[in-house]
Amino acid sequence: MIALSLAEIAAVVGGQTHDIPDPSVQVTGPVVRDSREVVPGSLFAAFVGERVDGHDYAPQVVAAGAVAVLASRPVGVPAIVVEDVQTALGALARHVVRRLGATLVALTGSAGKTSTKDLIAQVLRRKAPTVFTPGSLNNEIGLPLTALSATEETRFLVLEMGARGIGHIRYLAGLTPPRIGLVLNVGTAHIGEFGGREQIAQAKGELVEALPEDGAAILNADDPLVRAMAARTKAKVVLFGESAEADVRAENVRLTDSGQPAFRLHTPSGASDVTMRLYGEHHVSNALAAAAVAHELGMSAEEIALALSEAGSLSRWRMEVTERPDGVTIVNDAYNANPESMRAALRALAAMGKGRRTWAVLGKMAELGDEALAEHDAVGRLAVRLNVSKLVAVGGIEASWLQLGAYNEGSWGEESVHVSDAQAAIDLLRSELRPGDVVLVKASRSVGLESVAQALTETGAEGEVAAR
Repeated sequence: MIALSLAEIAAVVGGQTHDIPDPSVQVTGPVVRDSREVVPGSLFAAFVGERVDGHDYAPQVVAAGAVAVLASRPVGVPAIVVEDVQTALGALARHVVRRLGATLVALTGSAGKTSTKDLIAQVLRRKAPTVFTPGSLNNEIGLPLTALSATEETRFLVLEMGARGIGHIRYLAGLTPPRIGLVLNVGTAHIGEFGGREQIAQAKGELVEALPEDGAAILNADDPLVRAMAARTKAKVVLFGESAEADVRAENVRLTDSGQPAFRLHTPSGASDVTMRLYGEHHVSNALAAAAVAHELGMSAEEIALALSEAGSLSRWRMEVTERPDGVTIVNDAYNANPESMRAALRALAAMGKGRRTWAVLGKMAELGDEALAEHDAVGRLAVRLNVSKLVAVGGIEASWLQLGAYNEGSWGEESVHVSDAQAAIDLLRSELRPGDVVLVKASRSVGLESVAQALTETGAEGEVAAR
């Protein structure tokens, strides 16, 4: 964070200082909410959770070097006491962002936010110091914490914004007003909470409504609901996609033998070839979105193409590919799932597994409401159409819908199976995997299927799987 005294912070957040001998002492380190992340110069934000109360860690964090605690009650050590810690955190982020002078890039969408954010960050940091959302900390707490990690040297601040309802993105954009706003797509993630795709579009479009006249709205030309958001902004509109009308577009899209996308990138300033290190054709759209942002910030087509070709995955459990010594390939995409990302992952599996035996280890997609049965059935059917060798559906009723969809599409019989939990899936795969197989693991975060991918990776490292 930029250096601020405790007196300044108290004034910004409307708080009272307690047990602070010298209010001129400065916070020079990051603002954190996890006591394990405290370093000398930090400010510790004490949140009260369902199981843990951050206030209980106040003496510990000050002993570890925190200058003070942002708290909702006195804690016996230096503290700035406020009515609501989350509101105060947002106010502090807004203040710091105004003083930074950095260009703020915000992005949202139903699928691909984190992967695209990681691509944007890797491209922009070739041009200037860049701070970006770690993982998918894109809510009312994660976003201000990211903004507060910026320093005087930061020139680009890339912020992922999530939403579970109307007004959420409007609130986040008010905390950290962006100059560039990117909307990737409008899908069915969280449709059970929103009520429909039109409501999702209404929520995502709040980002472009927040842009200034001298800003830029980066919109997906291939998604009609996103493209229609052009009417909701006073900012310049830049279209990306495979459409011929897109300002930043891809031509000659193809996959390498290993399933990595390659294409000819076209921007208003030139064209250049891209071959990505990431897996799956869905990353083409993500790459084009990143390219559109980078072009708007003055980078050439050649610079962008080189950066995209060298970019990797920065966030765990998102199409993480591990090659075991016995030739088995594990694709860990278990961080989260929705119908769009599930279909993209299955297509990536089919491309990676040409000439090899493929396994799709899938669990439920959460928060789909009345669409849950139809969407799980459709994913199971798609696995059959893509000639996935074996579907392993893991978990409860939603998993049974996946398996039933596959069975009804192809009468697979023993070629698909429904197992009760992650351990059952691990046991099955350990007994049946053969060298050369490709395994995709994917489900909503609540299922915890990353344990399957991790167990299979460790199994390979220990050499427990014999050739069959």
